[in-house]
Amino acid sequence: MAERLRAILPGLAVLALLLAGLEWAVEAGLIRRVLLPPPSVIGTTLWDLLASGEFIAPLLATLRLVFAGFAIGSVIGVVLGTAMGWWPAAFRLFEPLVELLRPIPKSALVPPLMLFLGIGDTMKITSVTLVVIFPVLLNTLQGVRGVDRVMLDAARTHGWGTAHTLWHLVLPAALPFILAGMRISLGLALVLAVLAEMLAGQGGLGFLILDMQRSFLIRQMYAWLVILALLGLVLNGVFVALERRALHWQNRNP
Repeated sequence: MAERLRAILPGLAVLALLLAGLEWAVEAGLIRRVLLPPPSVIGTTLWDLLASGEFIAPLLATLRLVFAGFAIGSVIGVVLGTAMGWWPAAFRLFEPLVELLRPIPKSALVPPLMLFLGIGDTMKITSVTLVVIFPVLLNTLQGVRGVDRVMLDAARTHGWGTAHTLWHLVLPAALPFILAGMRISLGLALVLAVLAEMLAGQGGLGFLILDMQRSFLIRQMYAWLVILALLGLVLNGVFVALERRALHWQNRNP
């Protein structure tokens, strides 16, 4: 615990200096208070918001979208990436489609999805799913292709079938790549969930941030932004902890 605290102290010091600098700049008139209130004022607003419990419902609404899209996209990415990495025919079949869709900013797909799926949760979850699929797919593909050929030959020597080899050898060996892709996708999932809520939401963090800006409730807008930042920090921290637990064998000292 002490080592962890010492490791994050420099980052906390930089953050404290940044906040102190913003506080001074606003009080000195270098930054217009109406556009950016002092961090102390935003902190007070944030505390009142947390104490009232008003953040819970919007937070849960956003998390529902993130987790649903992340789960669906991760499953599709792992399955399709495994198939493309293991069977050359599957790679030749899906590679043109993947390379056609992958470069498209997924935020640009939200408007057409609204036309086909409406503005409900189905559209939002689909948007999140699409942004999750490709990082997971590509990392899974590379992980499957990178499995040691000696291990594969040993599996064949022992008479392992395809399903047994994939489940007990290939996927565990590719797990570091898969989890790396999932970690990237988790942040992207939060971005798309918030964007979809801004464009077509009636609730959630994205809708509230935009609604506060439109109503010119600047202090509240920044308070909701802080909540969103803390949510991203917590999600990443939880995923990193789960990743370390899943890859515990990588952290063993020789």
